[in-house]
Amino acid sequence: METYSFLRQFADSWMLLALFVFFVGMVVWVFRPGGSKRYENQRNIPFRHEDKPAPDDAGGDDDDGDDAKEK
Repeated sequence: METYSFLRQFADSWMLLALFVFFVGMVVWVFRPGGSKRYENQRNIPFRHEDKPAPDDAGGDDDDGDDAKEK
């Protein structure tokens, strides 16, 4: 059997099964109980240096319909 045929047959059978098992294992690993405690620090990286929320007037046109009140 030539190399290409062997690798093609292997990829269609056992490698597909191995990659599927790896995928299911990673999904179980990510959503396991207790996993959220371990990754708490990484989850909060975008919010680490924020002291306070952005002010209401910082952001351009908000189109909330209160323009008549301001005039």
